[in-house]
Amino acid sequence: MKIGFIGLGNVGSKLSGSLLRNGTDLSVYDLNADLVAAKVAQGAKAADNPAHLMRDCDAVITCLPSPAASDTVMQQMLPKVTPGKIWMEMSTTDEAEVKRLGALLIDRGGAAVDCPVSGGCHRADTGNISIFAGCDRATFDAILPLLTKMGRRILHTGELGTASVLKVITNYLATANLITCAEALVTARAAGMDLNTTYEAIKISSGTSFVHETESQVILNGSRDISFTMDLVKKDIGLFQDVADRAGVPLEMNPLMIKIFDDAIARFGERELSPNIIRRLEEATDLNITAPGFPAEMTDDEPEEPGYEVIPQGQARF
Repeated sequence: MKIGFIGLGNVGSKLSGSLLRNGTDLSVYDLNADLVAAKVAQGAKAADNPAHLMRDCDAVITCLPSPAASDTVMQQMLPKVTPGKIWMEMSTTDEAEVKRLGALLIDRGGAAVDCPVSGGCHRADTGNISIFAGCDRATFDAILPLLTKMGRRILHTGELGTASVLKVITNYLATANLITCAEALVTARAAGMDLNTTYEAIKISSGTSFVHETESQVILNGSRDISFTMDLVKKDIGLFQDVADRAGVPLEMNPLMIKIFDDAIARFGERELSPNIIRRLEEATDLNITAPGFPAEMTDDEPEEPGYEVIPQGQARF
């Protein structure tokens, strides 16, 4: 398959790198010419625009910062959609919007997949990230070999849109974990606890989580660098709120989390690194929540392994 890739930011650069590392015939496009040049140096071909990618490739992947950006790209690609073309939306996006855009492409004989990733940029870099995929089974079977080049655990979530719902659910949970980890670490320091010991106590206990074992480390280092910013968190939990609102669920935690991030963005700016949500409490307590021996950024030390489909417990394949 000839693959096009649009959007070479933090995540897109890593996913496209995995495709190149695993021998994919890849053409790329981004508004930033330097990012395109970097991928060309790794073996990709440069495309002139999204329309040319859809014309020349069997499948086109988009990995973009917002639903509005995906819409802009889709409007350029749509005239070049012919039967058999596949659009793979790897952005974190709105369920309703990916269904709307997907319908435009399906009406022209193409296939649409929402296939966001989860597990952190450090795992996207090594091909060990998880990927959700929402589409009909025939399309999933066609793209599974491609998905396994970018990720380790691949979950078919059902029809188009289901992957985007699950993605914002998992990001909501990660954000809740981040806020509670920040509160736990500040409270531990205020109570006179050693933070290295606190980190290990949480890690080996019922209080641990993926977020604690990754983001708490860069918080304690002081870099707070996970290549993810507060505006992106606000977008993701806003998308989760939209899902809940459409379903008539009266959430209590998420509106509070939106308020917390609104306050942090007003103080520190929307492009502040998301783990610096802890700065609100550091400033309120006049405490510095750092400790020696923690890494400045997360790296994945697991070797890259072939990806595989995850079958939900108690279920047959969709």
